[in-house]
Amino acid sequence: MKFLREQIQLLKNSKNSNHSSTAPSHDISRSNAKSLREKGTKKTGGQPGHEGQTLLMTATPDKVIEYTEINYCRQCAHSLEDIELEFLAKKQEIVLPVVLPQYIEHRCYKKTCHHCGYQNQTELPKHLTANIQYGKCVEGLVCYLHTYQFLSNNRMANFMHNVFQMPISEGTIDNMLTRFAQKITPMYNTIQQRVAQSNVVGSDETGSKIDGKKGWFHVWQTTKLTFIAASMNRGFSTVEQYFENGFPTATLVSDCWAGQLKTVAKYHQLCIAHLLRELNNFIDVFKDDWSKELKILFERAIAIKKESQTTGLIKQIESIKNVKQELDKLLKVSESTKHKKLRAFIKRLRKHQSSIFVFLEDENVPYDNNASERAVRNIKVKTKISGCFRTFNGATRFAKIRSVIDTTIKNSQNVFETLLILAKFETE
Repeated sequence: MKFLREQIQLLKNSKNSNHSSTAPSHDISRSNAKSLREKGTKKTGGQPGHEGQTLLMTATPDKVIEYTEINYCRQCAHSLEDIELEFLAKKQEIVLPVVLPQYIEHRCYKKTCHHCGYQNQTELPKHLTANIQYGKCVEGLVCYLHTYQFLSNNRMANFMHNVFQMPISEGTIDNMLTRFAQKITPMYNTIQQRVAQSNVVGSDETGSKIDGKKGWFHVWQTTKLTFIAASMNRGFSTVEQYFENGFPTATLVSDCWAGQLKTVAKYHQLCIAHLLRELNNFIDVFKDDWSKELKILFERAIAIKKESQTTGLIKQIESIKNVKQELDKLLKVSESTKHKKLRAFIKRLRKHQSSIFVFLEDENVPYDNNASERAVRNIKVKTKISGCFRTFNGATRFAKIRSVIDTTIKNSQNVFETLLILAKFETE
C-alpha cells in the first residue's frame, strides 16, 4: 500500500503527459502541476520606466466624414446659417474594407506574316497552366492559415468562402500545400545543414498521430534556426537519418533522452529544468533532504549563469568551481536506503555528471531546453485544433513549412510577407 501511495503521489506532483514521458492515461490531476517559477516581488502589469504602447491616429486618413449640420441654436432656436464653422474635435476608427477576389484575365495575341505566312504570337506567363487558377498570393495565405494559424483544410475553405467570397475546395488547398512544400525544400535542407554546423543545438521530440499510428516529430534548433522532421520512429535511427555525423562542433542540449545522449556532440547539456521538476517530486513525496540540497545547488548554478550575463563568466570562476565541488560531494551519497526512483535518478546523474554544468563554462549554452519545447509545442497545438495528420506526407509537409516559419520568426521577419515571397518561386 505504501508503494502505491508513493506512485500516486509522484503522479499528482507535476508528473504528467504535459511535460514528461508519463502516458496521458496516467494523468491524475493536470491542475496540480507545480511551476518552477518562484513568486516575484513585482506587481503585475507594466513596470516603472516601461514605455507603453497605444493606438495612434494617422495624419493621412483614407476617408474623412464632416459633421457640419448646425442650422439653428438648440437652446433658443435662432438661425446659425450665417455663422462660420469652428473646428472642435476629431476621432478616428479603423475598419476593414470588404475584400473580394480579383479575376485577372491574361490575353495573348498573334500576327500572321503576309510575306512568309509565319504566325507570330505573344506568350502567357509560364505559371499559368490552366484556363483558370488561383494566384500565388492565395497559396501563400493558405500556407499561413494552415501552418501558422493551425486551421484545418475544412475550416480554411469555409474561411475563404465566408470572408473573401472565394470558392475553394479542400483538395485544392491540399495541392497548394504540397506545391509550397516542394518549393521550400531547398531552404529546408539549408536550415538542416546550418543547424549541423552550429555551436549550440537544442533538441526535443513529441509524439503525434500520423496515418492512424503513433508517430513523432523531432526538432533541432538554435537561436536563429529551427529544423523539424516527421518520423515514425522515436529512436536514434531518426537522428542518424537527418544528422548522420551528429554535432561534432556543438553542445547538444536535451532532456536526457537516450537517443539524444547517444548523438555525437562536442559536449552534452542536460536540461536543468527537467531535473528540478524531478527533485520537486522527490521532495514532496519522500521528504528527501538530499533532493533539497541538490535543488538548492542547481538554483545557485542558475543564479550564477544569470549574473554572468552582465559580469561575464570569467568573474564567476571561483563560484563555478565551488558549485562543481558540491555536486561531486552530493553524488557520492549512499543511495541504498532511498526509493528506487531516487536511486535511478542518482545513478543517471553520476553517469552524465560531465553534462550537468556545461552551461557554466559557455555563455551561449542555456541551462534548460525550453526553446526546443516551445518548438515542439506547435505540433501539439496543430493537432488539438485540426486533429491528427492523416498521411506521413502531410506530416512531413507541415514539418518543412513550420521549420521555415519558425526560422523566419527567429530572424525577426514578417511571416505572412515571407510566405507570399516564397509562394512566387517556381519549381523546376
